[in-house]
Amino acid sequence: MQTRQIGDTEVSAVGLGAMNLSIEGRPDETRAIATIHAAIDAGVTLIDTADSYHLAGHDEVGHNERLIAKALASHSRGSDVLVSSKGGHTRPDLNPGPYIWPVNGRPEHIKAACEGSLERLGVEAIDLYFLHQTDQDVPYEDSVGVLRDLLDAGKIRMAGISNATTAEIELANDVLDGRLAAVQNQFSPAFRSSEPELKLCHSMGIPFLPWGPLHGVSRSDAGTPVHDRFTRIAQAHGVSPQQVVLAWMLATSPVVIPIPGSTRPETARDSAAAVGLALTDSEREELDTV
Repeated sequence: MQTRQIGDTEVSAVGLGAMNLSIEGRPDETRAIATIHAAIDAGVTLIDTADSYHLAGHDEVGHNERLIAKALASHSRGSDVLVSSKGGHTRPDLNPGPYIWPVNGRPEHIKAACEGSLERLGVEAIDLYFLHQTDQDVPYEDSVGVLRDLLDAGKIRMAGISNATTAEIELANDVLDGRLAAVQNQFSPAFRSSEPELKLCHSMGIPFLPWGPLHGVSRSDAGTPVHDRFTRIAQAHGVSPQQVVLAWMLATSPVVIPIPGSTRPETARDSAAAVGLALTDSEREELDTV
């Protein structure tokens, strides 16, 4: 497994996004834990979670964090894994359905959310803690200021922001006194609007963690230009289109650390194997096409 750097910590170049192990359509706990273990066995040392990763409208805040803590405790190399978590989203049972993610960036909420995550993860300090989303009703510097306070109090080792604009990245780094450790934004073959944020992170040397990195190459996307490009190159290499996506991302910048989701051990292993796939310059140019 190749590694990349977040702060003073080396992590696997491909991580595991654990959200799908806890929200609607999730696998049973046995398979979920087997998926996490398979990722660790494949060399993954970065797992991403959040307190809001649970069934909407259910009294199970932190389900995903508890699941990860259980999986790490039952693996011989669980202590080698850097766990990142997030606060600032909630999942109440609101119409029109389960995919509503209300934002709460009030300082008191972020502080309480971090305390809850500490307890569920069973740690004295969270390795990497993100502000999950910008709350338009709260000054951004107030929300990020809580991360600064949590850093200073030793509650978190590193601070990050998620779903952020370029202006918010620069502001957050200022509020954190130059200690912004990572940015987590949506970025995939089908969703490239975060390219300005990726480029800024590259110039600042800040790790950029794409969430939802595989959007655009699923079976339901068949027939689209994006899907067909990645599939054609995957067939030439004898690998999955998902591996091509992750290899393409890794080649864009040394600060990129994708966190694909998995709900089965075999897909976790497949994603981790992407670090061994080398794309040619012409293939990368073709895949760069919007």
